[in-house]
Amino acid sequence: MENLNYKHLQYFWAVARTGSVTRAAEQLDVSMQTISGQIAKLERQLGRALFRQQGRGLELTEAGRLALSYADRIFMLGAELEEAMADEQLDQIQRLAAGVSDVLPKHIASRLLQPALPAASGQLRLSCSEGDFDELIGELGRHKLDLVLADRPVASSEQQQFQSWLLLRCPVQLLANPALRERYQPGFPASLRQAPLLLPSRDNMLRRQLEHWFESQGLRPRVVGECDDYALMETFARQGLGLCPAPFLPDEDNGPPGLEGIGALDGIWEHYYVSASRRKLQHPSLLAILQAWA
Repeated sequence: MENLNYKHLQYFWAVARTGSVTRAAEQLDVSMQTISGQIAKLERQLGRALFRQQGRGLELTEAGRLALSYADRIFMLGAELEEAMADEQLDQIQRLAAGVSDVLPKHIASRLLQPALPAASGQLRLSCSEGDFDELIGELGRHKLDLVLADRPVASSEQQQFQSWLLLRCPVQLLANPALRERYQPGFPASLRQAPLLLPSRDNMLRRQLEHWFESQGLRPRVVGECDDYALMETFARQGLGLCPAPFLPDEDNGPPGLEGIGALDGIWEHYYVSASRRKLQHPSLLAILQAWA
């Protein structure tokens, strides 16, 4: 197949979006014959009919709908490129697109990113996206992100494309509001028998460690809720729904507002990693983060 002619694709895109050759011709300021001829060339190149006649109008074939989905993305990226090139500060500002796994506590994510800020001497445009780990790695592979912070490294099957580094290990403690702390701190950890617990979901790396720890201690606490968002879990704990586990940085004296530590869970650690595409290993912000933490 010959290289795709994007002018032909643009004519197809205009007709598909407006639903009419006439309206597309007016929009592009060309003749209807020109548009029809260019679309016919595109169909011959692709070996597929993109439109079918429906009454007086046109409707997309299945191949046409697929082509439209690609054309939407292609021309959206083109518009983003034009917008980026029009930025007067383009050559003065360093950009960092960071993905943060939705299971990562926000205060820890901000601490891990902190070394990148002075590295840019104030000339950094930081963009943070939160989401599921696998989705973020997909965005990393499509070069929409420069790095991903998460509680796990990339899978071994993906290590040809990506590289991961361990940045930080944090001990884990149980938190409670003052009333529950007063009830369950004496005699910890034996006091946790039948204690109400808020836990991460079973897909979370920490959940597996917690279940093993409770079993090793001969404890069977009551799970009253599951939540992967630490901020939401802490909100429920603050309201007295139950105790919640939380990683903590030893140099931080104060826990979340309204919550107090009951006790550390010996032997349980949260591990935090940064992952990046092997094509972007020299990104200044990534290098600053690695120098500070790895």
